[in-house]
Amino acid sequence: MIKVNEFEDLLKKNNVGFYTGVPDSQLKSFCDYIEDTYGISDKHIIAPNEGNAVALASGYHLSTGNYALVYMQNSGLGNAVNPITSLTDPNVYNIPVVYLVGWRGQPGVKDEPQHVKQGAITPDLLELLDIDYEILTEDTQIEDIEELFKNSFAPKLSEGKSVAFVVSKGAFESFKTEKSNEYTLTREDAIKVIIDNLSLDDIVVSTTGKSSRELFEYREEKGHGHSNDFLTVGSMGHSSTIALSIALNKPQKKIVCFDGDGAILMHMGSMAMVGSKSPANYFHVLFNNCAHETVGGLPTIMGDINIGEIAKNCGYKNVVHASSAEELNDVLPSFLSQEGPVLLIVDVSIGSRKDLGRPTTTPVENKLAFMKKLDE
Repeated sequence: MIKVNEFEDLLKKNNVGFYTGVPDSQLKSFCDYIEDTYGISDKHIIAPNEGNAVALASGYHLSTGNYALVYMQNSGLGNAVNPITSLTDPNVYNIPVVYLVGWRGQPGVKDEPQHVKQGAITPDLLELLDIDYEILTEDTQIEDIEELFKNSFAPKLSEGKSVAFVVSKGAFESFKTEKSNEYTLTREDAIKVIIDNLSLDDIVVSTTGKSSRELFEYREEKGHGHSNDFLTVGSMGHSSTIALSIALNKPQKKIVCFDGDGAILMHMGSMAMVGSKSPANYFHVLFNNCAHETVGGLPTIMGDINIGEIAKNCGYKNVVHASSAEELNDVLPSFLSQEGPVLLIVDVSIGSRKDLGRPTTTPVENKLAFMKKLDE
C-alpha cells in the first residue's frame, strides 16, 4: 500500500510539477491529498473533462519542459483518446504525460455494470495507445515505484513517451478530508420535491452517480415503478443530450433532465444543442453543489461561472433558481408550466445517505421498461 505523500514526493523528484484531471473514487486519497496540498492553483487544476486535462498537461510541458500528471477514472480514457492520439503521441508532438488511472471494473473485482466493459479493456487500450503502464495494487510499495521510475518510466518520459499507473482498489492508503458547502437542502430531498410535482406521464432522464440512485429509491418508496425514468448510470455529461433527443422524438411528453454540475461542465456543448433545437417540452434541472460529490467531493468550477447566463445565451427560454425546499416548491409550478427549454438551478449540499442503495434492475431492464413507457 502506498502513502500518497510519498508518491507525490517521488513524482516531484522526477520532474512532475503540475496536476490535473477529473476525480475518481478509486483515486480519492491521492486527489484529496493534491487538493489539500495545492488547492486550485497553478500547480493543480480540476478539469471539466479528461481531454481538457491532457491539453492542460501538454501546455504545461510546452511552457516549462517538465511533466504533468493527469488523473482520471478509466472511463475517462474515452474522453482523452483524441488528444492522446492526435496531440501527445510520439508521431505528432511527442509530448510526455504521466497518467494516473483508477481501474474500475477490474476483472475479478465486483463492480457496477457500466464499469465492466471499460475495466476489461483498460490494459489493452493503453497498449493500443502505446502508453507503457504499471498496475499498482495493495501490495505495491513506494520502493517498487522508485525502481520503476529509475529503470523504465524516467527514460521513456525523457524521450517524449507517456506512461501510466493503473490503480487497483486499495493501492493507496487513506487520506481523510471533509467536504461541505453553505447549502442545507440535500439533493435527495430536492429530488423528492420535484418528483412530487410531476405526474406519472412525465419522463425523467437522470445523470450518472447518486442522483439516479436517489431517484430510484424514492420511486421504490412511492411505489411508482421505474418505467418513467432513464437512469444514465455511465456516460457522464451525456444525460442532457439523451433527454434532448427523446424530447424531439416525443414532443407530446414532458421530458425532465436531472443533471449535475460536474456532468454539465464535462460536455457543456450539449446546452448549445438544446438551445439551438429549442424543444418546448424540455425541462433541465441542475442539482448544483459545486462538487464532484459522487467520487469524493472535490470542487468543480461551477461556482466561478454564471451557468444561468450561459443557458440563456445558448437559447434557453428562462432560468429559475432555488436554494431551499420552500423555494423549490414555490418555483416548480411556474417552471413546469413554461415553454421549454428552461433551466432550474437547485443549490444542494455535498453528501448523501450512508445507506443509499443502488438500482436493483439491470440497465437493459430499465431500457425496455422505459421504451415501453415512451410508446404509451
